[in-house]
Amino acid sequence: MATTIKEADLGIRVDRPTKTLRELTLEKMREAILTSHFKPGERLVERDLCAQLGVSRTIVREVLRHLESEGLVASLPNRGPIVAETTAEDAWQIYSIRAALESMAAEACAELAPEDAIEDMGEALLAIEKAYEAKSPPAVLEATKTFYEIMFHAAGQAMAWSIVSSLMLRINRLRSLTIADRARDKDGPREMRAILDAIASRDPAKAGLAARHHVEQASSIARRIIAPPRQS
Repeated sequence: MATTIKEADLGIRVDRPTKTLRELTLEKMREAILTSHFKPGERLVERDLCAQLGVSRTIVREVLRHLESEGLVASLPNRGPIVAETTAEDAWQIYSIRAALESMAAEACAELAPEDAIEDMGEALLAIEKAYEAKSPPAVLEATKTFYEIMFHAAGQAMAWSIVSSLMLRINRLRSLTIADRARDKDGPREMRAILDAIASRDPAKAGLAARHHVEQASSIARRIIAPPRQS
């Protein structure tokens, strides 16, 4: 005879974890790098990480490979994995490309975005503000990614987004440091609000200028964090 599950029995059911051990380990390692627990250039020894994280070497290796794809870890001959270092020249080029592509996308978004996409960008901006209040750079980065992903796709520029998202990954640690800069918790969301307001007002020129200004402000903070490129 089949056993039926009573409503009262549901209280003892074992819930499955919403995230795997690998995903939890990835989040911990990503946050440790973004918050400078592990410094740029520091070796990431698998044996030590297994002990610190309490997970198997297999999981550690998978996580390190994933972080390498994000640009947060680099593998060097005879040294193994290290926390990736971003050169000043790399950063300047990435910020310049971002400024060009993001301003172009903001202009197109102001012309083409459906109303529901603009509403979704507003929700993402609220998430950014909450992440700043919680002083969580990883959460700010994730919510910011959502904001821009919506903007680029609403602008019909999926190809440009694939380029920008890849570039963002390469400087994620530097971005986390600019996010933590003084007054950035107010200036950053305000600059992004200006982008959104211009898009909602269907003002392409203003949206493009606001997007470029936001990237340039982040770039100026990054310039204070890492040494400027050498003059030839």
